Amino acid sequence: MATREALWDYRNRFGDAFGRTYFRRFGPGVASSVGIGTYLGEPTPAVDDASREAIELALRSGVNHVDTAANYRCGRAERVVGEALRDAPVDRESVVVATKGGFLPFDGERPADPSAFVRERFVESGVVDPGDLANGAHAVTPDFLEWSLDRSLDRLGLETVDCYYVHNPETQLAVRSRKEVYDRLEAAFETLERRRAAGDVGAYGVATWDAFRVPRDDDASLSLGAVLARAERAGEAVGPDDDHGFEAIQLPFNIAMADAFTRRNQPAPPGSGAESPLSALSFAHEAGLSVVTSASIGQGDLAVEGAIPADIDATLAGETPAQRALNFARSAPGVTSSLVGTTDPDHVRENVAAGTFDPLGASAFDAVFE
Repeated sequence: MATREALWDYRNRFGDAFGRTYFRRFGPGVASSVGIGTYLGEPTPAVDDASREAIELALRSGVNHVDTAANYRCGRAERVVGEALRDAPVDRESVVVATKGGFLPFDGERPADPSAFVRERFVESGVVDPGDLANGAHAVTPDFLEWSLDRSLDRLGLETVDCYYVHNPETQLAVRSRKEVYDRLEAAFETLERRRAAGDVGAYGVATWDAFRVPRDDDASLSLGAVLARAERAGEAVGPDDDHGFEAIQLPFNIAMADAFTRRNQPAPPGSGAESPLSALSFAHEAGLSVVTSASIGQGDLAVEGAIPADIDATLAGETPAQRALNFARSAPGVTSSLVGTTDPDHVRENVAAGTFDPLGASAFDAVFE
């Protein structure tokens, strides 16, 4: 598990090479505001090798936040993350490792018949009940999350993950009501509270795509306040005190997908003093939650000349469009870390170098939307 001392030691090792606020509060200490993701890529040995090299390079260059998931690249992404952690010249305790559970993962490759695979591997074995599935491939039941977390720890080769996300819980809204989804999340959080007490996870949260950034009346909308309240109840139920381990959310944010900042779709948290609805980023900040952005450069779409509107591009620091897009995501108030995935060493160096530039200040960032 990442420790305060090791995280700060990592920051002290690399901090002078980077710009203002490159390292930010996360977990027990600080972590880089540029993180490396592992979502994209085919499930092949060649991509395994390239991804491992990219992660190792990032870890020894000033990036100590690695994000993955049980289902990424058919389960191969977690194995590669674990291998890179063991091979890189950094201590495990100096790296924030996050993974996710929710989607039923394949086992190293795409099966010829996915439905048959799910039936045989998950349903007939009793890991999930057919009634618990959404879209035939998603579950958040305690039994499934227990199974998924155990498999993730095995693939990573770790005793603990620093942050475990329930992956895209809004997927469950396709087959059940919001209240039912909140109820299921509370049960999931109770499970994760017990695993936190056992030392298997440092903290937990939810990683979403639509839930917290779409309009409140959208079919995929969830209330961040309601989700947090269920975590608080889970913490009280599991004990031994009334604390809880819900500490982070992940959601997409970039120049072309700025809803998490611009859309005021979250009721203000109790005691915040705010009277009107808040954006997801503002709510998270008021509630003391870390925010990790996915799709920070639009999965590469914003890394080409002309993709960033000229008036915004002129305000951003960076030598390349990818750096400026990444620095836009890092500049949003309340953002802790922005993820970008790559298997190209040159792109790793480019992304790391984005952190040598200062992000926009709050006033300058707000001015982009005026």
